[in-house]
Amino acid sequence: MKTRKRNFWFNGDKVFMGISYVALALVFVLTLYPMIFVLSASFSDPGAVSSGEMVLFPKEFTLEGYRYILKYNEIWLGYANTIFYTLVGTFINLAVTLPAAYALSRKELVGRNLILFLFMFTMYFSGGLIPSYLNANSFGLVNTRTFVLINGAVSVYNLIVARTFFSSTIPEQLHEAARIDGADMFKDFFKIVLPLSKPVIVVLALYYGVGHWNEYFTSMIYLAKRREAWPLQLFLKEILIQGQFAESALMAGGLSTEEIAYLFKQADTANMVKYGVIVVSVVPMLAIYPWLQKYFAQGVMLGAVKE
Repeated sequence: MKTRKRNFWFNGDKVFMGISYVALALVFVLTLYPMIFVLSASFSDPGAVSSGEMVLFPKEFTLEGYRYILKYNEIWLGYANTIFYTLVGTFINLAVTLPAAYALSRKELVGRNLILFLFMFTMYFSGGLIPSYLNANSFGLVNTRTFVLINGAVSVYNLIVARTFFSSTIPEQLHEAARIDGADMFKDFFKIVLPLSKPVIVVLALYYGVGHWNEYFTSMIYLAKRREAWPLQLFLKEILIQGQFAESALMAGGLSTEEIAYLFKQADTANMVKYGVIVVSVVPMLAIYPWLQKYFAQGVMLGAVKE
């Protein structure tokens, strides 16, 4: 009976593993195909892409899209703005989130559960867009880079992740030893907690950094009159809108020959540039991630195992 039972589970494991491999292969293909398509489209003739001739590999290979990007000064202005928002914004996020998480992880903090509840309350309820805009305008922060940097300086989810790490991973004996040696809370945080928290710091930096890199909605609302402060994603959105407008106008009809030729050129230019801009905007994140993967793999398991 034991042998039959063992064989049964062995066969069941093989079936399970087979299904898992098939499912993972499908997920891999579904994830990889859009990336290959965008990369191939950036090197293809825009007419071949819009007509559906290009399916996977480049069709009518061309570098015109990238040549146009090199001449498009606003794209590089947006690139510089995005790098600035990502670096400075992530630093501000960590500078606010980590001390708050440390404070909430300490039992000495009176009313820490109430404070944490108030933080969590904001995850489900907010004042809305219009009150937020009026509030920012009253402080003179509309159309300023400062608002983009400080808006959402604390993600409550990331705060909870950091608090869980501090309370469950760093032994209490280390804090007690620090207090015996005369260290106050500041020294305990900077000399003991931060050096032992590289995994969670890298994970939070990655979360915040990707959020800043992909952000466009806040800038679209609060930087409407500061075009020189736009991030890269807003310029990409503008290019996409131009292409969609040209295609819609062509479909509407009733245009002169000159107008049709102009709109065709505008649509081709937008289609030619947009895939190249997507590739250019994704490259930094793809280049940075392998260097952070070791810490990220440790950080995603925060609080998963307790002794």
